Amino acid sequence: MRIAIVTDSTAYLNEKEYTEDNIHFVPLSCIFGKEVYKEEVDITTDEFFEKVRHAEQLPTSSQPTVGDFTALYESLQDDYDAIISIHLSSRISGTFQNAFSVARSMENISVHPVDSGLAGAGLAFQVKEAARMAKQGKSVNDIIERLEELKSETEIYFVVDDLTNLIKGGRLSRTAGGVATLLKIKPVLTMRAGEIIPFDKIRTKKKAVRKMEELFEESVKNSPFPIQATVVHAYCEEEGRQFMSSLEEKYPTVRFNFSFLGPVVGVHTGEGAIGMSWTKDYSRM
Repeated sequence: MRIAIVTDSTAYLNEKEYTEDNIHFVPLSCIFGKEVYKEEVDITTDEFFEKVRHAEQLPTSSQPTVGDFTALYESLQDDYDAIISIHLSSRISGTFQNAFSVARSMENISVHPVDSGLAGAGLAFQVKEAARMAKQGKSVNDIIERLEELKSETEIYFVVDDLTNLIKGGRLSRTAGGVATLLKIKPVLTMRAGEIIPFDKIRTKKKAVRKMEELFEESVKNSPFPIQATVVHAYCEEEGRQFMSSLEEKYPTVRFNFSFLGPVVGVHTGEGAIGMSWTKDYSRM
């Protein structure tokens, strides 16, 4: 069976990954006033953050439309027997709901929407594993079962310089975010049950990053299986690469990847966010 793997732009894969792993994506959009830009199509990440610096009002974001999904699915139906469509958490975006709605209306190909429960690097782990299994000729059921396993096995943590955007966008509760903002702390944030929640209250960004590493170190020490990890950054590449370089030296058994937070996630995290995600590495088992 020929299975197409579809995701959305918040997986933030690079062009090589999309091409070599034969992954298709539908873009989300960021909105500046009346101007709408599809991320990684109409605007690059660098262009987005530079535009934010000079914007009078914070941008917003929007999910792909039903039409976007319909067009992509229809373009794949002649070359594939089924589509597995994996998207960012339904608790923070309506992207999955739109994919689900279109999937039920497709007549010439079966579409299987998957709510990753995550975003960014956490979503990317599921997408790349699905693509790897599809290449091996695994069934739709086998792939979806693996994605459910990954969802429960993936950890994701990040710290932002300013919580304002997350609170205004409704991605972090006003109660939790307001207290942190008032006290001027840098909380380590995580995702649980598809939602962004505070994990620990830290006074400085440096200590918050160190806390993420401590959590990672504990996982590496206690894990009975190989681990893969991804460091992500929001327009602070040098800081992100320094962090990953130090991790690579300390944890040589881990397979590391480096990624970024693009416009749609960047709308909420703001510039300067640092994070990391890790999970089981099935490719080495």
